[in-house]
Amino acid sequence: MRKKVLVIGANGFTGRRILNDLSRNLSYQVTGCSLHEDIAPGSGDYHFIRMDICDDKALKKLFEELKPDAVINTSALSVPDYCETHHKEADAINITAVENLAKHCQACGSRLIHLSTDFVFSGHTDRLYTEEDTPAPVNYYGYTKWEGEKRIAAICPDYAIVRVVVVYGAALPGQHGNILQLVANRLRSNEEIFVVSDQWRTPTYVGDISQGVEKLITHPYNGIFHICGSDCLTIADIAFRVADALGLNRTLIRPVTTQEMGEKTPRPQFSGLSIEKARKELGYQPHTLDKGIHLMFDL
Repeated sequence: MRKKVLVIGANGFTGRRILNDLSRNLSYQVTGCSLHEDIAPGSGDYHFIRMDICDDKALKKLFEELKPDAVINTSALSVPDYCETHHKEADAINITAVENLAKHCQACGSRLIHLSTDFVFSGHTDRLYTEEDTPAPVNYYGYTKWEGEKRIAAICPDYAIVRVVVVYGAALPGQHGNILQLVANRLRSNEEIFVVSDQWRTPTYVGDISQGVEKLITHPYNGIFHICGSDCLTIADIAFRVADALGLNRTLIRPVTTQEMGEKTPRPQFSGLSIEKARKELGYQPHTLDKGIHLMFDL
């Protein structure tokens, strides 16, 4: 019997990849839901529902009708600068809606797989963070995501929290781009681009998240899992890798310090995540950044 899977945030960059991948697998009966209409109708074998997850009555009705075996929540208010100045909106999506989702999963007996972020950490370290390290966010986005994690762990008897970092890959029309696409676009237009040279990340190919999430659907244990790339490097280094892979002019890339960039919202300096737990427990094997770039740009 096919497992019923609900993908929330199914128009988003990561949500759409998970929706498409699962809908090609005969083991799953997939439903996607999003705030807006399906951005790619007919792209897979799935059912699609337009719904606001902040509408708890609609969410309750969906659970009662669908009775999902697993729920994958990829929705979030994820722009740090916006969250910093829109606390109420960030709370509603990243905390309250997540708490309600956890309650419905508990009532329905659904496994909840929830996507979180490296931004739950302070970045005051020089080693990869493990799942056992204590979060200490430096911005409001990170705070709301950590709060969401805590609500799930307190409510849900069956859950997995998936932390991801700088997700990249080819975007569909209507989706937000990512730093790698931005770099490629600027360099192709022969424009300079300023990138931070003293913030370290473990960039994640979107297909690897989909692979890790699918493994977690049937994983028997609860907990936090770092599902990201194996390369830890600065954002400036990521930009140089893109330029070199695409044969573009790397001299247009201008590395600057966090202080020189003058971002209004603080960001963790070092938020690389260790994937050893995912490797051991899930058999997770991410692509290298160079391979991911080749896949993203179809090289």
